[in-house]
Amino acid sequence: MFSDALKDRPLTQPHFLEAEDPANPGWRSWSLSDPTRFNTLLGPMLYRVDGQIVRVRITPEHRHSNLQNNVHGGALLAFIDVALFAAARGFGLITAGTAVTLDLNTQFIGGGRVGAPIEAQVEVLKETGRLLFLRGLVVQGDDETKIAAFSATIRKPSGKPPKADTAT
Repeated sequence: MFSDALKDRPLTQPHFLEAEDPANPGWRSWSLSDPTRFNTLLGPMLYRVDGQIVRVRITPEHRHSNLQNNVHGGALLAFIDVALFAAARGFGLITAGTAVTLDLNTQFIGGGRVGAPIEAQVEVLKETGRLLFLRGLVVQGDDETKIAAFSATIRKPSGKPPKADTAT
């Protein structure tokens, strides 16, 4: 369903850097070209399309921890939000631009460990002309211990370029 869209899509766009990750065969690195943007706080991000699921992965560091030495809930929410867009791009459904999260519902299930990769497994439930309905799980470890469940709606870009910042 989505793999045909990936074939003809440019691998690099002005706002994002995307490439095969030689240290993780079958995975692609995904990052912003501007290292001063919020997404870079999450650290290196990888994704892989597995049929109807896109797997998005980060390895949380101490800076992502809470006082219990688990992954902070705010860091998990930020990761889930960014993973939605990585997945939508992985499926070839959006490009860089003005897509936005309309809603994000999250249920925290367990604590995530710092230093071990966490993975958002994202699936598209439905696509309309302007909306994407997605859901998924955040898991960790070989046994895929569940950390969080989520559902979200993204509004796709209108096709108009974003307005440039201007000083007045």
